[in-house]
Amino acid sequence: MKISKTDSIESLIQQITVKSAAAGGIYTWLDNTLKFHTVYLEVQPKQIALDVANEELSRAQQAFSKILARVQILEDCLTEENLKMQRALAEKDDAVRTKERLARQIDLAERLVDGLASSRIIWTKRVETFKNDLETLLGDVLLASTFISYTGYFSRSYRINFVNKWRSAIATTKGVIPMRVDLQPLSIMIDDADIAEWMNQGLPADQTSYENAAILIYCLRWPLMVDPQGQGLRWIKNLFTDKLVTLRYNSKGYLDRVEAAVRRGDTLLLECIEENIDSILEPIINRNLIRKGKIVKFGDKEIDYHPNFRLIMQTRLANPHFRPEIQAQTTLINFSTTRDGLEAQLLAEIVAVERPDLEKSKFEVTKQQNEYKINLKKLEDSLLARLATAEGNFIQNVELVVTLERTVNTSLEIEQKKIEAEKFSQQIDRTRELYRPTAIRACIIYFIINDLSKIHPMYQFSLKAFRSVFLKAIDYAEQSEDLRIRIDNLIDAITFASYSYIVRGLFEEHKLIFTIQLLLQILTEKGEIDMVELDLLLRNPQEAHAGSPVEFLNEKAWGSIKALSLLQIFHGLDRDIETSSKRWKKYVESEAPELEKPPGEWKSKSTMQHLCILRAVRPDRMLYALKLFIAEKLGKKYIESRTPDFSRTYEESSKSIPMFFILSPGVDPLKEVETLGKKLGYTSQAGKFYNISLGQGQEIVAENALEISAKEGHWIVLQNIHLVRHWLPILERKLERILETGQENFRLFMSAEPSADFSTHVIPQGILENSIKITNESHTGKN
Repeated sequence: MKISKTDSIESLIQQITVKSAAAGGIYTWLDNTLKFHTVYLEVQPKQIALDVANEELSRAQQAFSKILARVQILEDCLTEENLKMQRALAEKDDAVRTKERLARQIDLAERLVDGLASSRIIWTKRVETFKNDLETLLGDVLLASTFISYTGYFSRSYRINFVNKWRSAIATTKGVIPMRVDLQPLSIMIDDADIAEWMNQGLPADQTSYENAAILIYCLRWPLMVDPQGQGLRWIKNLFTDKLVTLRYNSKGYLDRVEAAVRRGDTLLLECIEENIDSILEPIINRNLIRKGKIVKFGDKEIDYHPNFRLIMQTRLANPHFRPEIQAQTTLINFSTTRDGLEAQLLAEIVAVERPDLEKSKFEVTKQQNEYKINLKKLEDSLLARLATAEGNFIQNVELVVTLERTVNTSLEIEQKKIEAEKFSQQIDRTRELYRPTAIRACIIYFIINDLSKIHPMYQFSLKAFRSVFLKAIDYAEQSEDLRIRIDNLIDAITFASYSYIVRGLFEEHKLIFTIQLLLQILTEKGEIDMVELDLLLRNPQEAHAGSPVEFLNEKAWGSIKALSLLQIFHGLDRDIETSSKRWKKYVESEAPELEKPPGEWKSKSTMQHLCILRAVRPDRMLYALKLFIAEKLGKKYIESRTPDFSRTYEESSKSIPMFFILSPGVDPLKEVETLGKKLGYTSQAGKFYNISLGQGQEIVAENALEISAKEGHWIVLQNIHLVRHWLPILERKLERILETGQENFRLFMSAEPSADFSTHVIPQGILENSIKITNESHTGKN
């Protein structure tokens, strides 16, 4: 067998095995032994090294175990220290948070204290006031309740008198009923914010109106407003706005709407009620509830009564006479215009014409002042409410304190603006006050006019009509750069325009009464009349059983002279007449003694004193003397008899201001209407003029003609409306609508015979007071 060097061991073993299996096995063993030896030679040092390494490893592991044990101890210490550190850090964080929280609370507390500092004095005083009020609460509430219940219908002077008497009556209890000595009933019911809000709603700015509003709000019996000028009505509508259901008494279907209002719980305003109220309303007025207060009788049926239902009644009658039971079941409140309220309104109107910029500023400032008062009250109430309802320590309530701070800051800002507005208002008022004499004069005239209805029922004049005359007079007044002269011109124009407007609607016998009343009121306001002398002139007192020592004076005249002589200003008059009888006889028996002055030292006396003497000795010449007095003080134009120019009177009329002719025997004023209508193109031939004489079923014809005339701008004459008494309330209601919605050229003329007897007077107040009244009497030759 040939063996090559290049053959591998495996190949060689294979070849040997082929030749000899035993040799192959020996050779395999030798090969493995050689390989083992070779491997052993490599492994043995490594084994030795391994054993050495294992020994070193064991020693290292032992050392490592010791180190691990120490590390564990150190880690345990570290963990404990970490826990301590964490606890320390937590305590530190708690301390920091506490510090920050306390700092915030201190800051909030300081801010709150600073913010409330301005209110502290006020609230401290109020707390003291409230404590005192609690002690006198019984008497205070008793007085206020009495005031609400019983004074509503009376004027301001009567109310003051009543309150003083009630105070005295309560004082007689000697402390059993404690009461504040200086208590004003109004102060218990309302505050400045309430008044400010009412003024923004149109309530006149006078004390009586404030009291009326408070009574209406707080009275338990349904309020019944006596409101001839409609001022209370306007305020009520603004007060309740869309929450108010307004009905006119006796209007078509009004009872159905009353029933619906009672069921729904509406606030119902029943306006223009009459003296005789429908008995069907009495259970509602008197609140006669049945079935545990849930049902009320209404006519022949029973209806649900809503607990929120409220009734307010209003009448335009100036001096109504309601049945006693109605007066007992309601709270009467007199909303008639007061002198102070009207004066303020007229001043505003004249300044609005003369200085519109000034009045606009005044209006805006007044409105701002009222809003400031309202907002201040709301903010203060909100502030107190938040403080009162805060739970726990409210200083910790950041939102609450911030809100309170904001409220206080807002209050301070508003208070500052309020002060600034008041200063500005005072500046405006100084200029406005220059025009006050014109408002005072107009106010005097209006209240004289308003009292004319006491003389004759036909003399009804509305405030609206008077305002129209007032504003037109301002336009007619002569202009002047000098404000004082301009104001004098305004006063003269307003006086004469009002005089002219009124006297054309008065009978001759009443014209002098109106004029002298006008003069006396003007002189009284100026302080030019001694009230004692005026009383003497009006009453003409007489000493009884005074025999006359002179033949030219009768016993009655001498009695008057003796009564005058008792006064210092006329001391010695009786002796002078006796000792200077010739001079006095000449004066007394003069044809016109009013043109002369009394003899002797009595010449130097005032005109009023001369009138007192003249009335005592020659009362038959007083009418002429009064005319001269009027001419001296007001001017001759106030005593000149003149026939009104109808065309000029027509210019004062409008679609909403009819003309009313007060008929006299033998006079046909409607001829002037026809003549003027023909001149202006309003004739029956052209279909633009309707002349209807009422009576005999002409009411429907008149209603149709009214509708057509108002719509198309025609003229219509309604003659003798006094003959259709039953139809006049319908006419009044119809005119309220037509006069507002009619076409601009529409004109209405009415005529009626007067009735001096109030019991037989039939013409509705609404028709008379809104019309231009004209009397046409046949001249009798009287001076």
